[in-house]
Amino acid sequence: MIANITDNETKLQGVNALISSMGEVQAERFIALMLADEFDYTQWQKTLWQDKTVADISQMATANLQQKNN
Repeated sequence: MIANITDNETKLQGVNALISSMGEVQAERFIALMLADEFDYTQWQKTLWQDKTVADISQMATANLQQKNN
């Protein structure tokens, strides 16, 4: 079960995830790009994987996890 956390804790976890995944400079750049753009996350999600099947996405996720574990 996921514990309830505050909005600030959620933001901190998100920033830490970006930094650990992308590095500090690229994480900061990503945040700046997101804030500067009229970005619609919901619309983006609708089109992000439209050419992929569930199996394709699962394989990509598994490969990503294996890469992180090596």
